[in-house]
Amino acid sequence: MISYKTLGLVNTREMFKKAVKGGYAIPAFNFNNMEQLQAIIMAAVETKSPVILQVSRGARDYANQTLLRYMAEGAVEYAKELGCAKPEIVLHLDHGDSFETCKSCIDMGFSSVMIDGSHLPYDENVALTKKVVEYAHQFDVTVEGELGVLAGVEDEVSAEESHYTKPEEVVDFVTKTGCDSLAISIGTSHGAYKFTPEQCTVDPETGRLLPPPLAFDVLEAIEKELPGFPIVLHGSSSVPQDDVDTINKYGGKMVAAVGIPEEQLRKAAKSAVCKINIDSDSRLAMTAAVRKALAEKPAEFDPRKYLGPARASMKELYMHKIVNVLGSNDKI
Repeated sequence: MISYKTLGLVNTREMFKKAVKGGYAIPAFNFNNMEQLQAIIMAAVETKSPVILQVSRGARDYANQTLLRYMAEGAVEYAKELGCAKPEIVLHLDHGDSFETCKSCIDMGFSSVMIDGSHLPYDENVALTKKVVEYAHQFDVTVEGELGVLAGVEDEVSAEESHYTKPEEVVDFVTKTGCDSLAISIGTSHGAYKFTPEQCTVDPETGRLLPPPLAFDVLEAIEKELPGFPIVLHGSSSVPQDDVDTINKYGGKMVAAVGIPEEQLRKAAKSAVCKINIDSDSRLAMTAAVRKALAEKPAEFDPRKYLGPARASMKELYMHKIVNVLGSNDKI
């Protein structure tokens, strides 16, 4: 058993309390490798932002759970080295699919876990979430539950249709499970292809697809039922069209990729939504930079020469999200 506290990590409890009160959201950035982790920490330190390092089950398999533990510990020390005396860094499991997965992460030093029982019948979701909460809280690890289903595909998470969270269920769910935060469905979606062209309208000036608006009425109803309770939005990448264009320019084939407009995320961040998950945008920034670097210098074979620009591009993206979308800068 490894306590996250010995790694220098924190859980989300105080972090979320401050965010809800302050009207901003904490960035939850997924990572799979060193360059992503470096970019996240550099951006968080430079903007003086708390940050959640988010690991999916697929990332855990890819990077290895033991390496992840030391990477998280290294991230804390790296933040201090960059000048942040008391970094606020969470290591969080994204979309845990079972009690066993969540327990394994808690035992390996994660400070926060998500148990995603949203695909299960309501009573089974409650029972599974409660079981994870009871184990996690013994070690002061915070737990995120989920009600409602997001459409889209990202890593091992996949659903064809979304189902909005039912506001009339949230109080019962939170009360029975004891979860510390709640992921809801109000129209966000996983992956870079969040909406079909049929769901979108076309901007007459640019010709680009415009997604349907988020269901802020559902969010407001949930806030009314659970005043001050930490709410989480998954699938909140904006799919920057500049990166999509760069990928396509240098040999990619991304057609009809569309994300959540940043102005809608800004609005959400000022509500009880205190954690916003961003993964695809980082992948796009990295892929665009790598494709461009290799296209411009096709003889290059030193990974540092194309992963270095990719890291810089991701850092720029993360800083933009922190300062211009989530408002979590200058909170440390």
